[in-house]
Amino acid sequence: MPFASCQRSFDWRTKQVHLLDLRRHARHILLIGTVRSDKIKAMNNPSKERRRMEELRTLIRQHNQHYYQDAQPAISDRDYDSLVAELAALEAEHPGQVPTGTPTREIGEAPTPGFRTVAHRVPMMSLANTYDTDELVAFDARVRKQVPAAMLHYMLEPKIDGVAVTLRYERGRFTLGATRGDGRNGDDITRNLATIQTLPATLDTDHPPALLEVRGEVFMPKAGFVSLNERRAAAGQSVFANPRNAAAGSLKQLDPAVVAERPLDVIGYAVGDCEGIEFQTHQELLDTLQQWGLPVHPRVWHCPDMDDVLIALQELQAMRHDFPFELDGGVIKLNERKWYEELGYTAKSPRWAVAYKYEPERAETTLNAITIQVGRTGILTPVAELEPVTVAGSTIQRATLHNEDEIRRKDIMIGDRVWVEKAGEVIPAVVGVCKEKRTGREQPFAMPSQCPVCGGPVTRREGEVALRCENRQCPAQLKQWLRHFAARGAMDIDGLGEVLIEQLVDRELVQSPADLYQLDRWQWLSLDRMGEKSADNVLQAVAASKARDLWRVIFALGIPHVGARSAQALEAHYPDLDALMAATPTELEALEDIGPIMAQAIYSFWTVAANRDLVARLKAAGINTTSRRQARPDTGPLHEKTFVLTGTLPNWTRDEARARIEAAGGKVTGSVSRKTDYVVAGDNAGSKLDKARDLNIPTLDEAGLQDLL
Repeated sequence: MPFASCQRSFDWRTKQVHLLDLRRHARHILLIGTVRSDKIKAMNNPSKERRRMEELRTLIRQHNQHYYQDAQPAISDRDYDSLVAELAALEAEHPGQVPTGTPTREIGEAPTPGFRTVAHRVPMMSLANTYDTDELVAFDARVRKQVPAAMLHYMLEPKIDGVAVTLRYERGRFTLGATRGDGRNGDDITRNLATIQTLPATLDTDHPPALLEVRGEVFMPKAGFVSLNERRAAAGQSVFANPRNAAAGSLKQLDPAVVAERPLDVIGYAVGDCEGIEFQTHQELLDTLQQWGLPVHPRVWHCPDMDDVLIALQELQAMRHDFPFELDGGVIKLNERKWYEELGYTAKSPRWAVAYKYEPERAETTLNAITIQVGRTGILTPVAELEPVTVAGSTIQRATLHNEDEIRRKDIMIGDRVWVEKAGEVIPAVVGVCKEKRTGREQPFAMPSQCPVCGGPVTRREGEVALRCENRQCPAQLKQWLRHFAARGAMDIDGLGEVLIEQLVDRELVQSPADLYQLDRWQWLSLDRMGEKSADNVLQAVAASKARDLWRVIFALGIPHVGARSAQALEAHYPDLDALMAATPTELEALEDIGPIMAQAIYSFWTVAANRDLVARLKAAGINTTSRRQARPDTGPLHEKTFVLTGTLPNWTRDEARARIEAAGGKVTGSVSRKTDYVVAGDNAGSKLDKARDLNIPTLDEAGLQDLL
């Protein structure tokens, strides 16, 4: 594991503001010492102070509901922390008026209906946090009162904006996963966590401890978040505000199959209950987790003192966008674990660690207009046209509003002052409205009744939120379709970019992707700024695309909900495009990675005559429509037998088991049906095993599968 050593001398009293270059704010302290605000001092009326405390408790509980249960926060983390800080300061001023159940002493997450509640053997606490570097210095001073300076070192880790979980390993096997909940009890989400590919089912060690509870964070990588939101918006579904909400919403799903389709990941950074192992330092803990196959932070800092922590925080902030996950600050922990018990705990936080949070990267600007973008599948997406503003180092002028329901939910009006962030640090998004700044001149927005590009009718299909232009020849749809078809992950037609596609459609040279293969050299040369060499290069790229793998062709067709991974799964089960076109929804749904919505979308795609005609024209142009994967043998001990794999096998990965079954003539599908011959179940088998038992389908363990082979 790489480390950054912070060995430079540093006088925080004179240089910390310069080095960190952070905007200064009024101090907000959350359970780190006691602060008396000027606002509180001015309140001499006890009844007024009591009313304010009750008001704050009500507000905080409401926001806890939005954040934890609904995964849809109504305010920013900064604003929420300010509410808690104000309440904490009032309660410190009036300790006799603090009830047992105050939010400042409790973690805000309640049990989720539908999940079994499990008790934590060691409480899962939350970290005290601050936005003020002076408070880090105060934290350091309190620690040094109890810990000899020679025995004190700090570790700095990125603070992932995700969902806290605990992972229980017994004798090296993953047996239980749970949310933090209220710190004492959490939701049993074992089956959901088992779908995360990077989470090992078995620790990579020959001598595992009797018990190891790993504390960590489940998150959604930024790239996966963007892809998920694009799919949801295209399907007319509500979108997630940020990766943290997406991860939290995913883990609350009752069906693990839904969770398996979400791009979740996990990182371990602490331990709870342990039997048979002890860690002397936090560094040793991280090294051991990594050696045993558990994901840990890709970068941490070892800091001898708080001066070096402040420097490391600056370095972390400078590289925060380089991480695959969203982070909102850094976590500072005492490295020497032997002092943890002596330093102790508050009602909800350890005194040997603290979180420093960066100010949110968002900006306020004016929403000048809302325009409509027509996508590849005809969906009309409203787009905010903004007064240019800088967010996270980029000038933002446009931001997606996703769909009409999102506009209504956020109560967005043309002319509003709005808050803009980069969702997932990638896509600009309007996250809120400054309603207190409304002047009365703002105008409500209504979606158009006709396509703004072609003038054709727009409809809302049953069960969808989005409006859709039904004109397949709409120029806007066609341009987006061609961009998708020619993209690197699809047919990879090098040189066919935005400018050429605009001209091809505007000059009516192309009405579908199949027309690309009919254009001659002179037609390419007729385009603006197209020289002979450029024309020849594009012609060669178009010709080369005819030999692409079948899954790329399937993906390039633009079938709703079918991504690159799904296209590969389809190619694995169908020898050619004709076989795929003849598949029924039931057959498609039986495949791994193909759910009922996607299965119906694939089937419906082929019922459209224009789509079948497109395939015929692509075939005539010489496009490869046959899978190059090796077909299953016609003979073998498992010939014509259908298997479903579930859980974790002791010696084989799922891909290895699939390969052995297919090499023996068998077939592996992703869901259990009456056509399934055997279900091979390993550890932590889920609902597929239950369904097999309900249908009286034979089940095997790995040894039983080996006997069949």
